[in-house]
Amino acid sequence: MDPSPFILDGGLATELEASGFQLQGDPLWSARILHANPQAIKDVHYRYLQSGSDVITTATYQASIEGFVKYLDLRPEEAQQMIMSGVQLAKETVREFMSSTVSENRREPVVAGSVGPYGAFLHDGSEYTGAYEEKMTVEELKDWHRPQIQCLVKAGADLVAMETIPGLKEAEALVEVLREFPEAKAWLSFSCKVTDTLHYMLCYLMANFIHKTLATVYAHELDIAINAVRVFQDIHNISSGRRFSEAVQVACRSSQLVAVGVNCCPAPLVKPLLESAKSHKKADLGWVVYPNSGEEWDPKTGWKTKKQTSFAKLSLDWKDQGALWIGGCCRVGPADITELKEQLHV
Repeated sequence: MDPSPFILDGGLATELEASGFQLQGDPLWSARILHANPQAIKDVHYRYLQSGSDVITTATYQASIEGFVKYLDLRPEEAQQMIMSGVQLAKETVREFMSSTVSENRREPVVAGSVGPYGAFLHDGSEYTGAYEEKMTVEELKDWHRPQIQCLVKAGADLVAMETIPGLKEAEALVEVLREFPEAKAWLSFSCKVTDTLHYMLCYLMANFIHKTLATVYAHELDIAINAVRVFQDIHNISSGRRFSEAVQVACRSSQLVAVGVNCCPAPLVKPLLESAKSHKKADLGWVVYPNSGEEWDPKTGWKTKKQTSFAKLSLDWKDQGALWIGGCCRVGPADITELKEQLHV
């Protein structure tokens, strides 16, 4: 394997929203656009390829057979084709991009089929708590994930991106399902623990600085800000409360994983999390990291566009720690990926 990191893409939903799509509150999130406007998905993929991404992630994070049947009124076989189309769109875009690229040093981009947690289907925020794990068995979680993974593998995804996983039980289920597809390779990435004490403190401050009407209007953004600040306080645990080091040990049981790591967390959290689990990771298993942008919520002006710490500069630490797959998640766009690639000199 090339020792220089593979550059992932950034937030797909971020770019779709920047293009005018309204995704907030949609139970299918960006997966709906697979059905509504597939060309828009390709356009976003293309922009990330232009920015330097070596890995394009499919628009299937919140896609499921059950979800497409329920919210798009598709038949199960049509829902399967819709999930597979996410891979096909990404691969088509890669082919089109490479046919117009003359650089001899350009890596052949790969397509990662996104598999979100069961909580993403529930659409209740539990992908950041893992609360549903208490009511489900490993077998039930395997039964849930199997159809989606089967579609992605059948469609020809180069990798399966099992991402934003909140708990160990779901991670175990995913690793076991992956064994049913012995030719498939994947990475396993976790969401991280939040701290309730700071959560309530932030709510209190917001209640004093923001008029109640504005708080209602910006309720979703406030929720995102609360989660982001809460996550920053815990440098050891995944969302369910278990140690990240335990999650890494689950990943080490699989010979099909190319990497384990974290995503959808503040960028400054990545380094201490990796440090906390480095002694538990196998030497031949890489780190994958793709945190959020690091923007902060200002109660008077909203999201601050100026990052507290340069996302790209922090990536040098991740590379030094052995991260082989580096990119971005929420609110990370093509410009950030370009900066990331330049910073890492790849």
